Amino acid sequence: MPVGDAPVGDTSVAAMLVVRGVSHRFTDHDVIHDVSLTLSSGEIVAIVGPSGCGKTTLLRACAGLVSPSHGTIERHATKIGFVFQEPALLAWRRVEANARLLVDGEHVNGDTDGDGDVIVEQLLAVSGLAEHRHKWPHELSGGMKMRLSLVRTLAAKPQLVLLDEPFGALDQLTRHHLHDEFLRLHAQQRFTALMVTHAIDEAVYLADRVVVMSPAPGRIIAEFEVAQHVPHSPASRESSRRYDPSFAALCGRIAARLGDHS
Repeated sequence: MPVGDAPVGDTSVAAMLVVRGVSHRFTDHDVIHDVSLTLSSGEIVAIVGPSGCGKTTLLRACAGLVSPSHGTIERHATKIGFVFQEPALLAWRRVEANARLLVDGEHVNGDTDGDGDVIVEQLLAVSGLAEHRHKWPHELSGGMKMRLSLVRTLAAKPQLVLLDEPFGALDQLTRHHLHDEFLRLHAQQRFTALMVTHAIDEAVYLADRVVVMSPAPGRIIAEFEVAQHVPHSPASRESSRRYDPSFAALCGRIAARLGDHS
């Protein structure tokens, strides 16, 4: 393995998601090939790779939305949240009602610990949507819709969160605020997360491990353990880390690895 690569997963901690030898083929072309990946409980893993390399297909397979042509996927979570590239909001529910959708469902089923309302308000505030709580989805900008989609998913406190470029449509300031709030919620809830992103700096800031995929058919060509290169406390990652030389150096190594196969 090249410098900066790391083993797949940490088998000393209970696995929340296990991908074994997964390949997938559409009608006329292969999308991903022989992908194996293990996410330990509480771990955040980011996937980066060139456009069209199968990142979203892999994520959807992990969610059970796509049945892979070969290989197996094991999910050891009873509650899974998915944030799509498109916000997929309910047009007939206002902002606050969309944010509460999954929490309200838990209330109906009697499956709640009572703090869902608090988390909804916390997320609406930090995402800048609190003052827009009575608007309809069609009255929101594209970035606001994506913020609301993220709020709706995290408010339900899933054990496994799958995110498909959830911050891509946001302005930089809002994106950084939500990065920090995402990490604060992770420190509280200790969910496991697998995230697809095109932003290398975002991957390094949020993830414990960054996985690099090759062009299609996508396969894993490298993995980087962030803590080995950018020391931090998992429970408190400060924004100033973005400007640390070691942070920039790791982003550069990941970019170089991507460039080798672009």
